[in-house]
Amino acid sequence: MPSKELSWKYVEETTVEPDVIARARAQSVEQGIDAVSPATGAQLALLCGAVDAQSIIEIGTGLGVSGLWMLNGAPHAHLTSIDLEADHHEVARTAFTDAGHPAARVRLITGRALEVLPRMNEASYDVVLVDGDAANILDYIAHAIRLVRVGGLVLVPHALWRDFVPEPAKRDGVTAQLRGLLRELRDSPAVRIAVSPVGDGLLQILTVPE
Repeated sequence: MPSKELSWKYVEETTVEPDVIARARAQSVEQGIDAVSPATGAQLALLCGAVDAQSIIEIGTGLGVSGLWMLNGAPHAHLTSIDLEADHHEVARTAFTDAGHPAARVRLITGRALEVLPRMNEASYDVVLVDGDAANILDYIAHAIRLVRVGGLVLVPHALWRDFVPEPAKRDGVTAQLRGLLRELRDSPAVRIAVSPVGDGLLQILTVPE
């Protein structure tokens, strides 16, 4: 089978980011924050637009790259974004403002996601993005599935975890958890899933009526 690496590289390099997102990415690189790739961001935007997202919640704000991409696809949505670092929110807030998103539509919550998420309303969001601390990935996804409405999407960047998930010899904790999660979701009647190899892997979970 021909290598796909050239195709993946092509997709990433030909994705055009709006200037405000490119600036947020550059700041992320400077601070060592692993933002979603440009092509992943473009896919997030498309998916948010496809479900006509009006309410989005994000676990892991970073400096705003993923949130900016999602609002690029669903510009009238309300975004709630959770991050432990107040400094991240200061930078992200400026980026959202520069992009023209009204402050009333962007709610930034500083705190531990596992303490904040139980207070969020069940089945109230069109899209839930899970991009927080990898060690808590399973707990985050359990909350995400509770929070998203039927017919909504849970999106998980880095789902192939540095390309370790497809490699049987890799057995670190995060990799093993993600492998197990993919198997469990594949067999669940409550969801439909697809995994895109874009970026570091993008898991897409569609909730369906029971």
